Amino acid sequence: MSLTYTKPTHLTLKTHPEFNEAWLQERIADDPTILGLGEVSVLDRERVQGKAGRLDLLLSDPDEGKRYEVELMLGPTDPSHVIRTIEYWDIERRRYPAYDHVAVLVAEDVTSRFLNVLALFAGSIPLIAIQLNALQVGNQIALDFVRVLDQTELRADDETETGSAPVDRSHWEQKSPDVLGLVDRMLGVINEKAARKQQLTYNKYFIGLNDGAKSNNFVLFRLRKKHARIAATVADATEWASRFEEANMDASVSKRGRLRLSVGLSDFESNQQMIRELLHQAVAEYQE
Repeated sequence: MSLTYTKPTHLTLKTHPEFNEAWLQERIADDPTILGLGEVSVLDRERVQGKAGRLDLLLSDPDEGKRYEVELMLGPTDPSHVIRTIEYWDIERRRYPAYDHVAVLVAEDVTSRFLNVLALFAGSIPLIAIQLNALQVGNQIALDFVRVLDQTELRADDETETGSAPVDRSHWEQKSPDVLGLVDRMLGVINEKAARKQQLTYNKYFIGLNDGAKSNNFVLFRLRKKHARIAATVADATEWASRFEEANMDASVSKRGRLRLSVGLSDFESNQQMIRELLHQAVAEYQE
């Protein structure tokens, strides 16, 4: 089917009677990856910051050990929101210093004046500014997020896994039943070598491991409809990524040195031996 060009209509959410800030926050919470910050999940919404107010969204990227303090603003940027964004970032980084923290301001109009002001913080505050464009195409609305400022040189902290709200197995059975079965098979592979048998720990945004006493997320899983995104801690992650890429599988290495690997049902069948070798190595290194 050939595509045809349709000119979208720009919407201003600030004055729209239906698509307000609460609606925008709900859309981002449903799928926080639309912000373009990577494989992030929601840790909290409307997080109370003492006398400073409420943080709109607290996002987490456990593979990178990062937390994003996100402030939403409809309309053009103003001084109060810039200050609030930095203030929330500072509160959270003082509370949880083990993580890398990034201040994120999302606004419909990041004006050149405030873009220049934000740029002054380069080198001292890790800060991302994202401009939101709401577009109407026919009777549908689309959200486009454009990163207009990115200054996020952060230190590497100790490896610590962020958490998320615990759920039961039925949560993932409803969302990704076939992929959950694939994770079960990979758990079986892990337990072929694990001295203490591992179990799955079900969280809202990922599935981790535990041995009945404590969490052991040397391997964790993020489930999508047709594949599982694995994060595995292995010493030679770069070499593993190359091997899987040669097998036409999506693989990369995170900034924290963890192997990221997308495994679909067909991938597991055609590369089962190599995946088994990877998981066995992750177990062996964890147990050293």
